[in-house]
Amino acid sequence: MIMEFLAQESRAVMTMPILATTLVRADHSRSFHIRSARAAGWEAAEQEDQRIVERQHYTDWHRVEQTLVRFAREIAELREQGWREAS
Repeated sequence: MIMEFLAQESRAVMTMPILATTLVRADHSRSFHIRSARAAGWEAAEQEDQRIVERQHYTDWHRVEQTLVRFAREIAELREQGWREAS
């Protein structure tokens, strides 16, 4: 019983997003996420109005860090332009 619980908990932690942000302005949305990939590594994706603009799979943590910095910079710029967190 305890082993089953621990297995479920570890799967839940592995699927927690590192970054998950959706911004909206008027009728438009922009989403950014970075999360653990099912097999190995991480998946990073950017969407604009439900259209995937970019999707990458990384196995190198350094690449994930670079993408996180780039997404954070882009999110900050969008907020300065009046975009707000989706509710």
